[in-house]
Parts: sequence; structure tokens; C-alpha cells
Amino acid sequence: MTEAVSRPTLEAVAARAGVSRATVSRVVNGGDGVRKPLAERVRRAVEELGYVPNQAARSLVTRRHDAVAVVIAEPEARVFADPFFALQLRGISKELTAHDNQLVLLLTEGRADHARVARYLAGGHVDGALVFSLHLDDPLPGLIHEAGVPTVFGGRPDWGDHTRAQEPGVAYVDCDNRGGARTAVRHLVGLGRRRIAHITGALDQTSAVDRFDGYRDVMADALGGNDPSLVVESDFTPAGGERAMRDLLDRRPDVDAVFAANDLSALGALRVLRESGRRVPEDVAVVGFDDVMPVAEQADPPLTTVRQDIEEMGRLMARLLLQGLTGDRDDPVAEDHTQPPADARDTTPAGVILPTTLIRRASA
Repeated sequence: MTEAVSRPTLEAVAARAGVSRATVSRVVNGGDGVRKPLAERVRRAVEELGYVPNQAARSLVTRRHDAVAVVIAEPEARVFADPFFALQLRGISKELTAHDNQLVLLLTEGRADHARVARYLAGGHVDGALVFSLHLDDPLPGLIHEAGVPTVFGGRPDWGDHTRAQEPGVAYVDCDNRGGARTAVRHLVGLGRRRIAHITGALDQTSAVDRFDGYRDVMADALGGNDPSLVVESDFTPAGGERAMRDLLDRRPDVDAVFAANDLSALGALRVLRESGRRVPEDVAVVGFDDVMPVAEQADPPLTTVRQDIEEMGRLMARLLLQGLTGDRDDPVAEDHTQPPADARDTTPAGVILPTTLIRRASA
């Protein structure tokens, strides 16, 4: 039988550093009131002994768990098939790791999972939550609010009267979806295209609504109006983009450009255009949204798209949450990154709006 290896104790660290147990506890738990030379001795002793704080005991002192829940309101199959989520999770993970916090991933396969997620959050297992890919009728924001968990949302908050989305101070991170869509459609107009179609995302999500609004803005201003036959609702997936493109070609075979709400939808549209014998961009120009790698560069032809910094959005979500938990206001995230939103409705002071950029490639 292997003998259990004894772990270094707080008392052992105190003895090695030549300080009291209370001093070690304050340093380990991030407390104030310890002179810098003493604190350095304690940290050196911790490193030499390989001391690992007891998280349960530490939580009793600090009331912190150093863990953050990341809640994605999508089924597992969608999350692991869409590179958007991988990029956002990478940004979140980098920021949490830099601050010695653990990421706890929670997915929702369906409405039955919402109560489970809310119970977990209310149970005091994590210090806060990062929540994204919400839908307009999603009860999660209200459930999380009732649980009293500090939260930062991914995306513009607009989830109905049963949530606190319209209250001032709701923290969120988003990109300028409407402005980015305007840039994409203006580019197509500038190429001389006049029958510009739009494959929307799921219109129960604010990102899709804002991109649709940006498309309509330019169609009304530059081309004199919006033609409903040029719009097909989709779901942000390649299969959805294929279905939408087939529908468009059936009803409007004269279409000469497509603005797709994301790169995956654009990828599906490109496949159908190839199958139908349409040349891209000669016959039909195509623009996506996201600039997800390697999707955009490896598309056939490489995809012109609107770039949003997805990884940075995840990082800023985590950073906003951690600053709220620690009360650190020395690094004003919102002031550094907020851009004037394209939609005047978006005026929440705690919102961080990142800019978008058109990336030109061969498809348009």
C-alpha cells in the first residue's frame, strides 16, 4: 500500500517564512495589511514548500470560489460544431486563467435544462456567470437574476419584459452588428449590385435582428426600398444557408448578391451557387459576417466578410465580470472599447461595443 503524502500546511509556511499563521492567511487569501517584504517572504515559502491552499477553507474566508460559470444557451451539437463558440471560449479561458479562476461550462439542450442551470448558479458554486447565445424568449436571464449571481452577457440585451435586460447597468459585450451589416451591403452596392439578398440568422437573437436592420437601412437608402422576396430567414448554420440559397434562387433567380448573417451560412450559400452553375463573384457576389478562421479563408472562393474580434469579446466579458467581483476600477474596460452603436436603442452604460471591419477577399 502506498503511504499518503502529507501536504504542506499553513503552519509550515508560517514557520518557513518566520511569520504568524494569520499573516500567511492574509497573503494567501489576497488580504491587505501585510508589508511588502513580509508578503514576499510568505510567497517564497509557499513556492518552496509547494503549498496549495485548501479551497473550501479559503472560500469560507474570502467568500470567493475563484470559479466562473460560462452558460451557452445552445445544444451541445451546435456549440462544438460552430467555431464562433470555440473562439469566444478561448478568449474567456485566457482571461480567467490569467486571474487564477476556473471555467465551468454549462450548456442547455432544452428548456428543461434552464432550471438545472439556475439551481446550480444559485447554489453558490461559482462567483459569477458569463452568458451568451441567448434567444429573445429565453427565461435564463430572469432565472439568473433571481439567483442573484453577478453576470455579464454576450450580445445586446433585449429579451423581453420578464428579464432585467432593460434596466440600466446590465453588463454586456457585443460588436457593432448593425454597423457591420451596413458596411457589407454598402460594399455590394458599390460593386454595382442591385438585387441584393439577405440570408438572416435566427431572428430570435439580437445579433441577427441587428444585422437584418443594417441590411434594410442600406437597401432603403441606396436602392429605394426593401423587397421581401430577397430575404430568407435562416439559423446561422451551413445547412440553413444551403436551404435559404435554394429558396432564393427559386423565387429570385435574378439575384446578383447575397449578404449572409454569418460565415457558416455564407458557406452553405456558396455550395448551392456552385451546384446551380452560378459564378462567384461574377454572377452572384457573397459577403458573410464574423471572419471565422479557417472558414472564411478556405471557402471557395475565399469569403469577403465582416470581421468581429470574437476572442476579444470573450476576454472582455470575463474581464468585466472579474472587475465587478473585485471592485477594481483602475482599468476602465468600457471606456477603452465602447464604440458608438449603430442603433440608438443601444445606450446601456455598462455595454461594451466592439467595432467591425470589412475584410475583402475573392467572393465580393
